[in-house]
Amino acid sequence: MAHFDDLETRDPAQRQEELYAALPGLIAHAQSQTDHYAKALAGIDPDSITSPQALAGLPVTRKSQLIELQKANPPFGGLVARDRRIERIFQSPGPIFEPQGQNPNFWRAARALYAAGFRPGDLVHNSFAYHMTPGAWILDDGCRALGCTVFPGGVGNTEAQVQAIAGYGANAYAGTPSFLRVLLEKAREMKLDLASLKKAMVSGEALPPSLRQRIAELGVTVHQCYATADLGLIAYESEALEGMIVDEGVIVEIVRPGTGEPVAEGEVGEVVVTTFTPEYPLIRFATGDLSAVLPGTSPCGRTNTRIKGWMGRADQTTKVKGMFVHPEQVAEVVRRHTEIAKARLVVDSDDNHDRMTLKVEAEGVGQVLADAVAQSVQAVIKLKGQVEIVAPGSLPNDGKVIDDVRTYE
Repeated sequence: MAHFDDLETRDPAQRQEELYAALPGLIAHAQSQTDHYAKALAGIDPDSITSPQALAGLPVTRKSQLIELQKANPPFGGLVARDRRIERIFQSPGPIFEPQGQNPNFWRAARALYAAGFRPGDLVHNSFAYHMTPGAWILDDGCRALGCTVFPGGVGNTEAQVQAIAGYGANAYAGTPSFLRVLLEKAREMKLDLASLKKAMVSGEALPPSLRQRIAELGVTVHQCYATADLGLIAYESEALEGMIVDEGVIVEIVRPGTGEPVAEGEVGEVVVTTFTPEYPLIRFATGDLSAVLPGTSPCGRTNTRIKGWMGRADQTTKVKGMFVHPEQVAEVVRRHTEIAKARLVVDSDDNHDRMTLKVEAEGVGQVLADAVAQSVQAVIKLKGQVEIVAPGSLPNDGKVIDDVRTYE
C-alpha cells in the first residue's frame, strides 16, 4: 500500500518520542512570540513538558474563546507568532479570523488527499467556498502541493459546475458530500457525462453510510477528512475506511468536555489538538468537537492513533452545510427584532440535506416578521433558513439556543 511518507508507518513509541521531543521547542516559541501564550503559559518550564501526562497539565485554549480574544486583540487574539509572516487572513462565521502562513501545504491537507488516491496530474474540482472562509484554500493548497491541477468551482451555480466538470474532465472532487451528490444527480438530469470523476475528498459535514453509498452508486469513491480552519488537518480516512487516522503534524487528546482531563480510550469526549505550526502555534486547542479513540491500528499500514471522526459538538455550536453556526449569531438575529421574546435554532436533515429552522416566540405577528427574520438569518449566519413563529412560552426552558437533532447512522 502506498503512503505519503515514512512518518505514517513509524513505530507508535517512536512517534510519541519524536513528537514530545519537539514539544518543548513549540512551547518556548509560543511563550516568546505570542501574547496569548506568554500569559496562558506563564511560569511553565517548556523543558518539563515531554510526556502526555505533562501536556495534559497545561491549560486549554477553547475555540469558543477566540471571538472575545480577537475582539480584545485584533485580528488573531495574540495567538499568531510575531516572527512569522501571514500570507492571507480569512474570516469564518462568528466572526473568527484565521491566518495562512507562507509554507506550501500549510494546513497539511496533502497527506489526507494522498490517502484518498489523489496523485500528481489529477484534475480536481474544488467546490468549497473560496469567499472569505478558508475551506477551499485548505484543500486547494494540499492539492497543489501534491502536483494536482485545481478548478476553483466554489459553491452554487450547480448547472455551470456540472458543465465545467464535463468540459475539462475532472477526475477528482473536493467539497461537501451533499453537494457532490447534487452535482452527480444534476449531471444525470442534464444528460451530461461525468464518467471521468472517480474519487473525492469530502469534509465540512457528516458523511453517513447512506450518502457514501449513494455517491458510490453514482460512480465516485469517497474519502473524508477532519480539518478545521484553525488547525488544518486533524485526521483522515484511508482506503481501509476504518476510522480516521490522526495527522502526523499534531497531537490529539480526547478529554472530558469542559475539563481538559483526558478520558479512557474509546470514551467519547472533546477533541483537543496541539499543532506544530510555527505561525499559529495552538497548544491544547479545544475544538468543541466530540470524538473517541478507536483501539488498534489501521489495516492500511498507517500506525498513528485512529479516532471515530466527528461525532457532534461538545457545545451548542454546530456545522450546517460545512459552515459553523454559533449561539452568538442566533442572539444577534434576535437583537435585530424586538418582537422576539425567545428563539431556538433547530438543525435537522432531509435525505442528507441540512436544514435550519429558527423557532421564535412572538405574539400577535405574522408573515411580515417571519420574512424579516429570515433575511436576518441569511445576513448574520450566511445560510438560508426557515422561520417558524410560535406562541410565547412554548419553547423548552432548557437553555438551548441551537438544537442539532440530526442523526449520523
